[in-house]
Amino acid sequence: MTAPTPAAARRERILQEAVRHRLLDPEESLLAAFVDLDGVAATVADLRDAFAGAPGALHAFAAKANCLVPVLRELNALGMGCEVATGGELARALAAGFPPERIVFDSPAKTRAELERALALGVAVNADSFQELDRIARILADRPSRSRIGVRINPQIGGGSIAAMSTATSTSKFGVPLADPGNRERLVRAFGDHPWLTRVHAHTGSQGCPLDLIAAGVAEAVAFADEVNAVYGRGRVDGIDIGGGLPVNFADDTVTPGFGTYVRSLKAHAPALFGPGGYRIVTEFGRSVLAKNGFMAAYVEYTKTSGGRPIALTHAGVQVATRTVFAPDAWPLRIEAYDASGTAKRGRPVRQDVAGPACFAGDLLARDHALPLLEPGDLVAVPDTGAYYFSTPFHYNSLPEPAVYGVRVRAGGRVEFTLVRPAQDPWHVPDHPGAPVVAAEPVAVPAAG
Repeated sequence: MTAPTPAAARRERILQEAVRHRLLDPEESLLAAFVDLDGVAATVADLRDAFAGAPGALHAFAAKANCLVPVLRELNALGMGCEVATGGELARALAAGFPPERIVFDSPAKTRAELERALALGVAVNADSFQELDRIARILADRPSRSRIGVRINPQIGGGSIAAMSTATSTSKFGVPLADPGNRERLVRAFGDHPWLTRVHAHTGSQGCPLDLIAAGVAEAVAFADEVNAVYGRGRVDGIDIGGGLPVNFADDTVTPGFGTYVRSLKAHAPALFGPGGYRIVTEFGRSVLAKNGFMAAYVEYTKTSGGRPIALTHAGVQVATRTVFAPDAWPLRIEAYDASGTAKRGRPVRQDVAGPACFAGDLLARDHALPLLEPGDLVAVPDTGAYYFSTPFHYNSLPEPAVYGVRVRAGGRVEFTLVRPAQDPWHVPDHPGAPVVAAEPVAVPAAG
């Protein structure tokens, strides 16, 4: 039998301790999630090492990947920045203690109020369109800002294997499409019209996008920045936000591709990015920082056989694995089987379905998946879910949000848990009395007909 990987052995140890401390309990705590804070620190160190040739690079974690404030606070303590895409994410980044100069605001639909707040704070902003550039110009006419302001381009170089994750297609909703007639020239002129515009941003996509495609998108951003500098003088564009997008290996515990592999691809496609006197780099990695540093575990409540296939009914489903349930081919997840003590099951693999608790047939974590036969009271663990899964739950069937714990393994093997998010009480229903938000005179509505 193949020996467990160090990562698998670590998960088993964490699960055993979680059961012992009743963080997982078959009566009261049916589903819980864990963020490996030691792993997060190691991943951030790997990221910094990979970009050591780009002094002063700002690595801004994409908050959408895991917007839990205690997790963001850990990343802030590690010296990361934070990339936000909504006013809500900006509020969370500020609550986590990120200084405004280490926050980057990206969104194709920023409101005037959001822009005014970001620019007043000094948060970096990447405009997504010509209309947004005009809106920023009107705001800055009344109130200068210390924010670093850039513009997102769409290099229109194509997509990867997951269309929803590809953002540099010819018709993408993101950025200024450079290949559309007249846009490149118009955007070059915008740098002349707006002296506060000093940066270029590009993001080609993430999961399903090969490294060469992502790096080619960055190369287009560098070429455009070089063009602006050729027109207006060296240093007119002083920084390039290369986005995130490093894909994650969901097949096993191997971390591939690594940040170093990606940097080598960047150097091959856009060597000027790392050259002497080059551009200040901003990155926006999310999934690649957190995915492999988190997992969730749930109890098996019942088992049955239907049409000859065993089915395990668990408490983890669409509410914490939304992408996998609705797009299983694009987002397959691994499932691991453990007994009630948190010890890995080693029995003969049996093909079975692992189902969630939601009331629709497609709520499956895995279909026809080979695992040691699951029984009521067993635990299933779902690795690689530290980003986008349990941190952003889907409230279908009013299923409650699970507790999330930060984990550190101290010297001597002692496992230390810190509560990141308490479990939601499914029996507590907030009272929303329906009173008017603003008192006003009733409005007469004419009767139909």
